[in-house]
Amino acid sequence: MRSLSAKPVIVITLVLAVVAAGAIVFTVLNKKPPEILPVAEPKVIPSGPTRAVIGRSVEGRVIESFTYGNGPTNLAFVGGIHGGYEWNSVLLSYEFMDYLDANPEVIPKNLTVTVIPSANPDGVHKVTGKDGRFTVADVSTSKEVLASGRFNANKVDLNRNFNCKWQPKSMWQSKTVSAGTGAFSEPEAKAVQSFVLEHTPVAVVFLHSKANAVYASECEKGILPKTLDIMNAYSKASGYSAVQSFDSYEVTGDAEGWLASINIPAITVELKTHETVEWERNLAGIKALFRVLRTQII
Repeated sequence: MRSLSAKPVIVITLVLAVVAAGAIVFTVLNKKPPEILPVAEPKVIPSGPTRAVIGRSVEGRVIESFTYGNGPTNLAFVGGIHGGYEWNSVLLSYEFMDYLDANPEVIPKNLTVTVIPSANPDGVHKVTGKDGRFTVADVSTSKEVLASGRFNANKVDLNRNFNCKWQPKSMWQSKTVSAGTGAFSEPEAKAVQSFVLEHTPVAVVFLHSKANAVYASECEKGILPKTLDIMNAYSKASGYSAVQSFDSYEVTGDAEGWLASINIPAITVELKTHETVEWERNLAGIKALFRVLRTQII
Protein backbone atom coordinates (compact mmCIF):
# COMPACT_ATOMS: atom_id res chain seq x y z
CA MET A 1 0.00 0.00 0.00
CA ARG A 2 1.46 3.45 -1.07
CA SER A 3 2.24 5.91 1.72
CA LEU A 4 -0.02 8.95 1.81
CA SER A 5 2.91 11.07 2.97
CA ALA A 6 4.60 10.75 -0.45
CA LYS A 7 2.11 13.09 -2.19
CA PRO A 8 2.98 16.27 -0.26
CA VAL A 9 6.68 15.61 -0.91
CA ILE A 10 6.06 15.34 -4.65
CA VAL A 11 3.99 18.51 -4.66
CA ILE A 12 6.60 20.46 -2.72
CA THR A 13 9.32 19.23 -5.07
CA LEU A 14 7.34 20.33 -8.13
CA VAL A 15 6.68 23.75 -6.61
CA LEU A 16 10.37 24.24 -5.86
CA ALA A 17 11.30 23.18 -9.37
CA VAL A 18 8.87 25.70 -10.88
CA VAL A 19 10.19 28.47 -8.64
CA ALA A 20 13.79 27.64 -9.57
CA ALA A 21 12.97 27.60 -13.28
CA GLY A 22 11.25 30.95 -12.96
CA ALA A 23 14.25 32.40 -11.21
CA ILE A 24 16.52 31.19 -13.99
CA VAL A 25 14.27 32.68 -16.67
CA PHE A 26 14.08 35.97 -14.76
CA THR A 27 17.86 36.09 -14.40
CA VAL A 28 18.43 35.36 -18.09
CA LEU A 29 15.86 37.90 -19.26
CA ASN A 30 17.18 40.61 -16.98
CA LYS A 31 20.89 39.95 -17.50
CA LYS A 32 22.76 42.92 -19.02
CA PRO A 33 24.61 42.31 -22.25
CA PRO A 34 28.38 41.97 -21.79
CA GLU A 35 30.28 45.25 -21.93
CA ILE A 36 32.45 45.53 -25.03
CA LEU A 37 35.78 47.04 -24.09
CA PRO A 38 37.85 48.93 -26.66
CA VAL A 39 40.80 47.00 -28.04
CA ALA A 40 44.06 48.74 -27.23
CA GLU A 41 46.13 49.64 -30.27
CA PRO A 42 49.35 47.63 -30.30
CA LYS A 43 52.41 49.72 -29.60
CA VAL A 44 54.84 49.53 -32.47
CA ILE A 45 58.32 48.97 -31.12
CA PRO A 46 61.15 49.44 -33.62
CA SER A 47 62.94 46.15 -34.12
CA GLY A 48 66.35 47.77 -34.40
CA PRO A 49 68.82 47.62 -37.24
CA THR A 50 69.44 44.74 -39.59
CA ARG A 51 72.93 43.45 -38.86
CA ALA A 52 75.00 41.80 -41.55
CA VAL A 53 78.56 40.53 -41.75
CA ILE A 54 79.86 41.97 -45.02
CA GLY A 55 83.34 40.49 -44.74
CA ARG A 56 86.24 39.58 -42.50
CA SER A 57 89.60 41.19 -41.90
CA VAL A 58 93.01 39.65 -42.54
CA GLU A 59 92.99 38.33 -38.96
CA GLY A 60 89.42 37.08 -39.26
CA ARG A 61 87.54 39.82 -37.41
CA VAL A 62 84.03 40.54 -38.66
CA ILE A 63 83.26 43.66 -40.66
CA GLU A 64 79.65 44.50 -39.89
CA SER A 65 76.96 46.68 -41.38
CA PHE A 66 73.88 47.93 -39.53
CA THR A 67 70.92 49.06 -41.63
CA TYR A 68 68.06 51.24 -40.38
CA GLY A 69 64.78 52.26 -42.03
CA ASN A 70 62.71 50.76 -44.81
CA GLY A 71 63.07 53.08 -47.78
CA PRO A 72 64.09 51.90 -51.25
CA THR A 73 67.18 54.12 -51.42
CA ASN A 74 70.33 53.41 -49.42
CA LEU A 75 72.61 56.02 -47.83
CA ALA A 76 75.81 54.56 -46.37
CA PHE A 77 78.33 55.73 -43.76
CA VAL A 78 81.75 54.11 -43.34
CA GLY A 79 83.94 54.64 -40.28
CA GLY A 80 87.38 53.43 -39.34
CA ILE A 81 88.93 52.61 -42.70
CA HIS A 82 92.13 53.92 -41.13
CA GLY A 83 91.57 51.79 -38.07
CA GLY A 84 92.91 52.77 -34.69
CA TYR A 85 94.85 55.74 -36.06
CA GLU A 86 91.46 57.43 -36.60
CA TRP A 87 89.64 55.68 -33.76
CA ASN A 88 87.34 58.66 -33.20
CA SER A 89 85.70 57.99 -36.57
CA VAL A 90 84.68 54.57 -35.22
CA LEU A 91 83.22 56.01 -32.01
CA LEU A 92 81.40 58.64 -34.08
CA SER A 93 79.84 55.81 -36.10
CA TYR A 94 78.62 54.08 -32.94
CA GLU A 95 77.28 57.38 -31.59
CA PHE A 96 75.32 57.75 -34.82
CA MET A 97 73.96 54.23 -34.42
CA ASP A 98 72.83 55.01 -30.86
CA TYR A 99 71.00 58.04 -32.22
CA LEU A 100 69.22 56.01 -34.91
CA ASP A 101 68.28 53.36 -32.34
CA ALA A 102 66.67 56.03 -30.16
CA ASN A 103 65.19 58.14 -32.98
CA PRO A 104 64.19 55.88 -35.88
CA GLU A 105 61.59 58.39 -37.04
CA VAL A 106 64.29 60.82 -38.25
CA ILE A 107 65.10 58.60 -41.23
CA PRO A 108 63.23 59.83 -44.31
CA LYS A 109 60.68 57.32 -45.59
CA ASN A 110 62.48 57.00 -48.92
CA LEU A 111 65.78 56.01 -47.29
CA THR A 112 67.51 53.19 -45.54
CA VAL A 113 70.67 54.16 -43.68
CA THR A 114 73.57 51.74 -43.39
CA VAL A 115 76.47 52.27 -40.99
CA ILE A 116 79.69 50.28 -41.33
CA PRO A 117 81.28 51.46 -38.09
CA SER A 118 84.69 49.79 -38.35
CA ALA A 119 86.02 48.96 -41.81
CA ASN A 120 89.49 48.10 -40.48
CA PRO A 121 88.91 46.11 -37.28
CA ASP A 122 92.47 44.74 -37.12
CA GLY A 123 93.82 48.30 -37.04
CA VAL A 124 91.35 49.19 -34.29
CA HIS A 125 92.28 46.11 -32.27
CA LYS A 126 95.97 47.00 -32.49
CA VAL A 127 95.29 50.35 -30.82
CA THR A 128 92.51 49.41 -28.38
CA GLY A 129 92.89 45.69 -27.73
CA LYS A 130 89.14 45.39 -28.31
CA ASP A 131 86.86 43.85 -30.92
CA GLY A 132 83.72 45.84 -31.69
CA ARG A 133 82.86 48.83 -29.57
CA PHE A 134 85.45 50.30 -27.23
CA THR A 135 85.90 53.36 -25.00
CA VAL A 136 88.37 56.22 -25.03
CA ALA A 137 90.05 54.63 -22.02
CA ASP A 138 90.96 51.62 -24.19
CA VAL A 139 92.95 53.69 -26.70
CA SER A 140 96.74 53.44 -26.59
CA THR A 141 98.67 56.63 -25.89
CA SER A 142 101.72 55.43 -27.81
CA LYS A 143 102.29 57.45 -30.99
CA GLU A 144 103.95 54.46 -32.64
CA VAL A 145 101.03 52.15 -31.85
CA LEU A 146 98.50 54.74 -33.01
CA ALA A 147 100.31 55.25 -36.32
CA SER A 148 100.62 51.50 -36.93
CA GLY A 149 96.87 51.12 -36.36
CA ARG A 150 96.22 53.03 -39.58
CA PHE A 151 97.03 49.91 -41.63
CA ASN A 152 95.50 46.46 -41.81
CA ALA A 153 97.35 43.35 -40.64
CA ASN A 154 99.13 43.15 -44.02
CA LYS A 155 100.47 46.68 -43.39
CA VAL A 156 98.41 48.00 -46.28
CA ASP A 157 96.74 51.41 -46.24
CA LEU A 158 93.19 50.36 -47.09
CA ASN A 159 92.29 53.79 -48.45
CA ARG A 160 94.89 53.23 -51.17
CA ASN A 161 93.60 49.76 -52.15
CA PHE A 162 90.60 50.72 -54.31
CA ASN A 163 90.38 50.82 -58.08
CA CYS A 164 90.91 54.50 -58.82
CA LYS A 165 94.33 55.13 -60.35
CA TRP A 166 95.66 52.33 -58.16
CA GLN A 167 99.43 51.97 -57.76
CA PRO A 168 101.33 49.44 -55.60
CA LYS A 169 102.80 52.30 -53.58
CA SER A 170 101.05 55.48 -52.56
CA MET A 171 101.54 58.41 -50.21
CA TRP A 172 100.49 59.28 -46.69
CA GLN A 173 101.75 62.75 -45.90
CA SER A 174 105.48 62.49 -46.70
CA LYS A 175 105.61 58.71 -46.27
CA THR A 176 105.41 56.01 -48.94
CA VAL A 177 102.89 53.33 -47.98
CA SER A 178 101.84 49.95 -49.35
CA ALA A 179 98.63 49.93 -51.38
CA GLY A 180 98.46 46.13 -51.64
CA THR A 181 99.28 43.74 -54.44
CA GLY A 182 96.42 44.98 -56.60
CA ALA A 183 93.19 46.94 -56.37
CA PHE A 184 90.92 45.18 -53.85
CA SER A 185 93.69 42.77 -52.84
CA GLU A 186 92.74 43.28 -49.18
CA PRO A 187 89.67 41.58 -47.67
CA GLU A 188 88.54 44.75 -45.93
CA ALA A 189 88.47 46.70 -49.21
CA LYS A 190 86.67 43.78 -50.85
CA ALA A 191 84.02 43.90 -48.11
CA VAL A 192 83.27 47.55 -48.82
CA GLN A 193 83.30 46.88 -52.57
CA SER A 194 80.87 43.97 -52.22
CA PHE A 195 78.50 46.01 -50.07
CA VAL A 196 78.47 48.88 -52.56
CA LEU A 197 77.94 46.67 -55.60
CA GLU A 198 75.11 44.79 -53.87
CA HIS A 199 73.24 47.80 -52.46
CA THR A 200 74.18 50.60 -54.89
CA PRO A 201 73.90 53.40 -52.31
CA VAL A 202 72.67 56.79 -53.40
CA ALA A 203 75.71 58.29 -51.65
CA VAL A 204 78.47 57.22 -49.27
CA VAL A 205 79.97 59.24 -46.42
CA PHE A 206 83.43 58.23 -45.18
CA LEU A 207 84.37 59.37 -41.68
CA HIS A 208 88.02 60.31 -41.07
CA SER A 209 90.20 62.64 -39.00
CA LYS A 210 91.80 65.20 -38.69
CA ALA A 211 91.68 67.77 -41.50
CA ASN A 212 88.60 69.66 -40.22
CA ALA A 213 86.92 69.66 -43.63
CA VAL A 214 84.47 67.93 -45.97
CA TYR A 215 85.98 66.73 -49.24
CA ALA A 216 84.32 65.89 -52.53
CA SER A 217 85.45 62.82 -54.49
CA GLU A 218 86.79 62.38 -57.99
CA CYS A 219 88.67 59.94 -60.15
CA GLU A 220 89.50 60.28 -63.82
CA LYS A 221 86.16 61.83 -64.81
CA GLY A 222 86.20 64.68 -62.30
CA ILE A 223 83.69 65.52 -59.57
CA LEU A 224 80.09 64.41 -59.95
CA PRO A 225 77.76 67.45 -59.70
CA LYS A 226 75.60 65.72 -57.13
CA THR A 227 78.67 65.09 -54.98
CA LEU A 228 79.01 68.84 -54.66
CA ASP A 229 75.39 69.07 -53.51
CA ILE A 230 75.90 66.72 -50.58
CA MET A 231 79.34 68.13 -49.75
CA ASN A 232 77.99 71.66 -49.55
CA ALA A 233 74.95 70.62 -47.51
CA TYR A 234 77.08 68.77 -44.96
CA SER A 235 79.66 71.55 -44.82
CA LYS A 236 77.15 74.35 -44.32
CA ALA A 237 75.31 72.55 -41.52
CA SER A 238 78.37 71.20 -39.68
CA GLY A 239 80.77 74.10 -40.06
CA TYR A 240 83.51 71.98 -41.63
CA SER A 241 85.16 73.68 -44.61
CA ALA A 242 84.08 72.43 -48.03
CA VAL A 243 87.03 71.35 -50.19
CA GLN A 244 86.47 70.13 -53.73
CA SER A 245 89.88 68.58 -54.35
CA PHE A 246 92.52 67.21 -51.98
CA ASP A 247 95.86 68.58 -53.14
CA SER A 248 98.15 68.34 -50.10
CA TYR A 249 99.85 65.32 -51.68
CA GLU A 250 99.04 62.77 -54.37
CA VAL A 251 96.58 60.06 -53.38
CA THR A 252 95.87 56.97 -55.48
CA GLY A 253 93.51 54.07 -54.88
CA ASP A 254 91.17 55.87 -52.49
CA ALA A 255 87.69 54.51 -51.80
CA GLU A 256 85.93 57.79 -52.50
CA GLY A 257 87.59 58.08 -55.90
CA TRP A 258 86.54 54.55 -56.81
CA LEU A 259 82.93 55.42 -55.97
CA ALA A 260 83.16 58.50 -58.19
CA SER A 261 84.44 56.27 -61.00
CA ILE A 262 81.25 54.16 -60.79
CA ASN A 263 79.04 57.27 -60.57
CA ILE A 264 78.20 57.10 -56.87
CA PRO A 265 78.60 60.40 -55.00
CA ALA A 266 80.91 60.14 -52.00
CA ILE A 267 82.27 62.63 -49.51
CA THR A 268 84.98 62.47 -46.87
CA VAL A 269 84.18 64.06 -43.50
CA GLU A 270 87.40 64.86 -41.64
CA LEU A 271 87.02 65.56 -37.92
CA LYS A 272 89.04 68.41 -36.43
CA THR A 273 91.20 66.25 -34.14
CA HIS A 274 92.09 62.60 -33.60
CA GLU A 275 90.67 62.68 -30.07
CA THR A 276 87.14 64.12 -30.25
CA VAL A 277 83.92 62.72 -31.72
CA GLU A 278 82.32 66.10 -32.53
CA TRP A 279 78.87 64.55 -32.43
CA GLU A 280 76.74 67.69 -32.55
CA ARG A 281 78.54 69.05 -35.62
CA ASN A 282 78.15 65.77 -37.45
CA LEU A 283 74.54 65.31 -36.40
CA ALA A 284 73.82 68.68 -38.01
CA GLY A 285 75.57 67.51 -41.18
CA ILE A 286 73.70 64.21 -41.21
CA LYS A 287 70.35 65.95 -40.79
CA ALA A 288 71.25 68.22 -43.70
CA LEU A 289 71.88 65.16 -45.87
CA PHE A 290 68.53 63.74 -44.83
CA ARG A 291 66.84 66.99 -45.91
CA VAL A 292 68.61 66.92 -49.27
CA LEU A 293 67.72 63.29 -49.90
CA ARG A 294 64.20 63.29 -48.43
CA THR A 295 62.47 64.31 -51.62
CA GLN A 296 64.99 63.48 -54.30
CA ILE A 297 66.83 60.56 -55.71
CA ILE A 298 70.39 61.34 -56.70
